[in-house]
Amino acid sequence: MITKDQERQLALAGACQAAALVKSIARRGVVDADALEASISSILVTSPENTQQVYGANSNLRVGFVTLVAQLDNSGQKDAELTRYIASILSLERKLAKNKNALNELAQRVSHVQRQLAHVDFEHQQIISSLASIYSDIVSPLAPKIQVAGNPEHLGIESNQKKVRALLLAGIRSTVLWRQLGGRRRDILFSRKKIVASAREAMRLVN
Repeated sequence: MITKDQERQLALAGACQAAALVKSIARRGVVDADALEASISSILVTSPENTQQVYGANSNLRVGFVTLVAQLDNSGQKDAELTRYIASILSLERKLAKNKNALNELAQRVSHVQRQLAHVDFEHQQIISSLASIYSDIVSPLAPKIQVAGNPEHLGIESNQKKVRALLLAGIRSTVLWRQLGGRRRDILFSRKKIVASAREAMRLVN
């Protein structure tokens, strides 16, 4: 039986996974296909019965757990780029939470994409494009743009740009869930050992 703390770490790992996948696309032009699908799909699970249902199999969050532990475990070397992405996603979610008009429009647009799924496969570029547009139109304007660093050759490809935007939206979705489960930014600063221990236990459950 997964605990509330472990559920919270599932959501936080979801945000970390989105950040890690953004970096992978920007720097290397490639991405773990299963992790990408799990992250993007999470945006469209709007009425889950439990946290695990948002991401499918918990093993789909392996990239996120590895990133979360590496970023918070004092014994490891922190990745400043990932820290910036994660912090920006957390801040942007707070801006979104305070804007009712943006929240309502976001819900309507996501509902439209859910209807699209009845006619095309998840991997269809139209789904990625629609989610990327939601991020660009509704979420991104709420705060200074998240500057994604990487190889211009990879970032210049339109399909990669859309994946990055859709993943940032996935990061926001996971952060919303994390907040709903009681996650607080100060916990990341002052309760790192507890978060890492809980995340490691959740990782054990997905192996």
